[in-house]
Amino acid sequence: MEDLPLIIIAATFVIAGLVKGVIGLGLPTITLAALTVALDLPQAMALLLIPSFVTNLWQGVVGVNLVLILRRLWPFLVPAVLLVWVGGLIFAKVDHRLMTLLLGVLVAVYAALNLAGIRLTLSRAQETWAGPVLGIANGVLTGMTGSFVMPGVMFLQAIGLSRDVLVQAMGVLFTLSTLALAVALQGGGMLSADLVLVSLAGVVPALVGMVLGQQVRKRLSEALFRKVFFWALLALGLYIIANAL
Repeated sequence: MEDLPLIIIAATFVIAGLVKGVIGLGLPTITLAALTVALDLPQAMALLLIPSFVTNLWQGVVGVNLVLILRRLWPFLVPAVLLVWVGGLIFAKVDHRLMTLLLGVLVAVYAALNLAGIRLTLSRAQETWAGPVLGIANGVLTGMTGSFVMPGVMFLQAIGLSRDVLVQAMGVLFTLSTLALAVALQGGGMLSADLVLVSLAGVVPALVGMVLGQQVRKRLSEALFRKVFFWALLALGLYIIANAL
């Protein structure tokens, strides 16, 4: 890759890590949305793997709620991980511009729902059947677009988890999804040694951004930051859609 894309990649990971440090999510979404402006979707998906895994492992393991999360959420997590390969098969056979368009739609819809303050609420009885269904959808969409957030994050927000448990649960989901995505990309022949090396190099700027974000979280209103973040994400999603069309 030329110098300009490398600079863009490093800057993207710093920004994405900063966002994740403040609100607990956003690294894969920001990475994909920004990098698909300069690179194609398979490259962007490959580049997010190692920084996403490292930062999400940190988020998922640090905390006292891991056993509780796995016991409660396994009906959602299992299909969310196992069905990534199905999305990967679709991704390998479909025009990548269509998958880029789908990514743009997912990013824009996710941002718009948050800006509109729309929140899904599920009872424990509804969670029993919604978990596996939304897990299947999340897994397939992860394999097709590289984005882990829709509808998984909405499901985790809807079942009434406390803030600390929610943040750790997102870390667990994103960590497992990253591993599954890596397997799917490798199986599809889309994970080259060069991309792995650049992805590995992206860990440092991502961690730098994450530490900065944690400092920003102590000084900045999270509500204000989330509003700016989702407006920026909406603009990126609409740009991806327009570019894909």
